[in-house]
Amino acid sequence: FHIMSDGTPEEVLEKIFRVFDVNSDGTINKKEMQRLIKDMYGLIKADDPEAESKDLMAKSAFAEMDKDADGKITCSEFTTACLSQEKISKMLALKVIDIFVEED
Repeated sequence: FHIMSDGTPEEVLEKIFRVFDVNSDGTINKKEMQRLIKDMYGLIKADDPEAESKDLMAKSAFAEMDKDADGKITCSEFTTACLSQEKISKMLALKVIDIFVEED
Protein backbone atom coordinates (compact mmCIF):
# COMPACT_ATOMS: atom_id res chain seq x y z
CA PHE A 1 0.00 0.00 0.00
CA HIS A 2 2.85 2.37 0.77
CA ILE A 3 4.04 2.11 -2.84
CA MET A 4 0.99 4.12 -3.96
CA SER A 5 2.28 7.18 -2.10
CA ASP A 6 5.90 7.04 -3.27
CA GLY A 7 6.96 9.49 -5.96
CA THR A 8 5.83 12.71 -7.56
CA PRO A 9 2.12 13.45 -7.97
CA GLU A 10 2.45 12.37 -11.62
CA GLU A 11 4.04 9.04 -10.62
CA VAL A 12 1.32 8.39 -8.03
CA LEU A 13 -1.37 9.17 -10.61
CA GLU A 14 0.28 6.78 -13.10
CA LYS A 15 0.03 4.03 -10.47
CA ILE A 16 -3.63 4.89 -9.85
CA PHE A 17 -4.23 4.84 -13.62
CA ARG A 18 -2.89 1.28 -13.75
CA VAL A 19 -5.42 0.30 -11.05
CA PHE A 20 -8.25 1.77 -13.17
CA ASP A 21 -6.93 0.15 -16.39
CA VAL A 22 -8.40 -3.26 -15.59
CA ASN A 23 -7.39 -5.02 -18.82
CA SER A 24 -3.91 -3.40 -18.89
CA ASP A 25 -4.24 -2.14 -22.47
CA GLY A 26 -2.88 1.31 -21.60
CA THR A 27 -6.26 3.05 -21.71
CA ILE A 28 -9.42 3.29 -19.62
CA ASN A 29 -12.58 2.62 -21.62
CA LYS A 30 -16.17 3.45 -20.67
CA LYS A 31 -16.78 -0.04 -19.30
CA GLU A 32 -13.74 0.18 -17.00
CA MET A 33 -14.86 3.63 -15.79
CA GLN A 34 -18.37 2.35 -15.06
CA ARG A 35 -16.93 -0.62 -13.14
CA LEU A 36 -14.65 1.66 -11.14
CA ILE A 37 -17.51 4.01 -10.21
CA LYS A 38 -19.73 1.04 -9.33
CA ASP A 39 -17.02 -0.43 -7.07
CA MET A 40 -16.30 2.89 -5.33
CA TYR A 41 -19.82 4.30 -5.23
CA GLY A 42 -20.55 3.23 -1.65
CA LEU A 43 -17.52 5.19 -0.41
CA ILE A 44 -18.40 8.20 -2.56
CA LYS A 45 -22.02 8.22 -1.39
CA ALA A 46 -20.96 7.90 2.26
CA ASP A 47 -18.85 11.07 1.93
CA ASP A 48 -21.42 12.92 -0.18
CA PRO A 49 -25.05 11.82 0.22
CA GLU A 50 -25.99 14.23 -2.59
CA ALA A 51 -23.62 12.53 -5.08
CA GLU A 52 -24.83 12.00 -8.63
CA SER A 53 -26.05 8.58 -9.77
CA LYS A 54 -23.42 5.98 -10.68
CA ASP A 55 -24.20 6.24 -14.40
CA LEU A 56 -24.11 10.03 -14.44
CA MET A 57 -20.90 10.10 -12.43
CA ALA A 58 -19.23 7.59 -14.79
CA LYS A 59 -20.32 9.57 -17.86
CA SER A 60 -19.19 12.86 -16.33
CA ALA A 61 -15.80 11.47 -15.26
CA PHE A 62 -15.24 9.91 -18.67
CA ALA A 63 -16.14 13.12 -20.52
CA GLU A 64 -13.93 15.15 -18.17
CA MET A 65 -10.90 12.93 -18.78
CA ASP A 66 -11.32 11.99 -22.46
CA LYS A 67 -10.11 15.32 -23.82
CA ASP A 68 -9.74 14.16 -27.44
CA ALA A 69 -13.14 12.36 -27.34
CA ASP A 70 -11.74 9.19 -28.88
CA GLY A 71 -13.63 6.91 -26.49
CA LYS A 72 -10.67 6.00 -24.31
CA ILE A 73 -8.64 7.70 -21.62
CA THR A 74 -4.85 7.57 -21.84
CA CYS A 75 -2.58 7.82 -18.82
CA SER A 76 -1.66 11.33 -19.93
CA GLU A 77 -5.31 12.42 -20.16
CA PHE A 78 -6.02 10.87 -16.75
CA THR A 79 -3.03 12.53 -15.09
CA THR A 80 -3.79 15.91 -16.68
CA ALA A 81 -7.45 15.80 -15.58
CA CYS A 82 -6.53 14.93 -11.99
CA LEU A 83 -3.75 17.51 -11.73
CA SER A 84 -5.86 20.26 -13.31
CA GLN A 85 -8.37 19.88 -10.48
CA GLU A 86 -11.17 18.56 -12.68
CA LYS A 87 -13.97 17.93 -10.17
CA ILE A 88 -14.79 14.23 -10.58
CA SER A 89 -11.30 13.19 -11.71
CA LYS A 90 -9.74 14.68 -8.60
CA MET A 91 -12.37 13.13 -6.33
CA LEU A 92 -11.78 9.64 -7.82
CA ALA A 93 -8.01 9.93 -7.49
CA LEU A 94 -8.31 11.10 -3.88
CA LYS A 95 -10.69 8.20 -3.12
CA VAL A 96 -8.14 5.70 -4.41
CA ILE A 97 -5.39 7.35 -2.40
CA ASP A 98 -7.61 7.16 0.70
CA ILE A 99 -8.09 3.43 0.10
CA PHE A 100 -4.47 2.54 -0.65
CA VAL A 101 -2.39 4.97 1.39
CA GLU A 102 -2.19 4.41 5.12
CA GLU A 103 -1.94 7.35 7.45
CA ASP A 104 1.37 7.55 9.32
